Amino acid sequence: MVPFLRSPAWILLVLTAGLAGCLSQPPTTSAPRGSGPRPVPGEHRGESLIFIGEQPAALAYRPMRPADLRLRSTYEVGPTTIQYQPGRDYLIDPAQGTLRRTADSRIPDFRTNILFGADDFDHSKFPGFGNHGFFAYADYSFQRDTEWPRQTIPPAQRTALQNTLKKLAAGQPLKLVAYGDSITAGGDATRPELIYWQRWAESLAAQGSRVEAIGGATGGDRTVEGLARLQTKVLDQRPDLVLVAFGMNDHNRGGVAVGQFKTNLHEMIRRIRTGVNAEIILLSAFPPNPRWHFGQGRMAEYAAATEEVATEAGVAFADVFNNWQSLSARKKCEDLLGNNINHPNDFGHWIYYQALVHLMEGVWNPSTPR
Repeated sequence: MVPFLRSPAWILLVLTAGLAGCLSQPPTTSAPRGSGPRPVPGEHRGESLIFIGEQPAALAYRPMRPADLRLRSTYEVGPTTIQYQPGRDYLIDPAQGTLRRTADSRIPDFRTNILFGADDFDHSKFPGFGNHGFFAYADYSFQRDTEWPRQTIPPAQRTALQNTLKKLAAGQPLKLVAYGDSITAGGDATRPELIYWQRWAESLAAQGSRVEAIGGATGGDRTVEGLARLQTKVLDQRPDLVLVAFGMNDHNRGGVAVGQFKTNLHEMIRRIRTGVNAEIILLSAFPPNPRWHFGQGRMAEYAAATEEVATEAGVAFADVFNNWQSLSARKKCEDLLGNNINHPNDFGHWIYYQALVHLMEGVWNPSTPR
């Protein structure tokens, strides 16, 4: 077995992540444990939450040791980080797995956000929109009833990254290009090193692999523009591996229909294979804020189409959408949206990163159920 995939550091990366979906009702507790699946321990570092007045804000899971939970003002601890204090700044309900601001809390109140309460909103009419400055970040341990991340990897995809795995195992240079829209360009990550593909490349390099990672994404692009820029942004770089992450802008009103979206992805794959013979990972996207005017509310169709193309073309697939959604019932969509529209915050980028970690584990160890 290859050390870079099974060292303790790599295993530590395969922890779980909390996700978001705009709630219309208060969060509910998980089903009682007993005769169900055996609980799986996990740990979050920097799970993001938005607090609305003194309403409960749900964690992705009920904390296993509530007294050990820590809440702070920044994703990474730094000189300006505020460490929030239980009792003074927030109250915890362990049974519900929720936190609540106190009346005189130092935690920002989302009711002061320019988009609070806006429905069917056009972001261009709200200068300064976004959620940075409103997040709080929690560290805690928990037990969950299901594995996360989780993805079924068809047999045809299990051999889709063999050249990549061989290079990594042998310590040979690997050049990858991350191609897509503003999410892959790093939109709303607080520093470049926290962009999902940067984190992934650095985790590979930390295991002794020689990885050169190139950002080829352009904000606002759909698959139409992706095809137009493919030569200069991807093929001219002569990569060994290409991450292809489109769908968010294709999904917008007036965007690219699902059928054409699939056709465009197939064409990208064909041109990458014939042009540089690189291996490919397709990534699905998560749903944008449903209150945003320009979304269609059909991201599940685009995510399914992305997976279908991966299966049909025999390339690898990282299931961001379903892993994002699988833990969304307890959280608000604003909890993970850096711009309150369609960009993940730092913790959201970590979710993308975890989907890639899980995929690599799956293709390296095909005997493990996924």
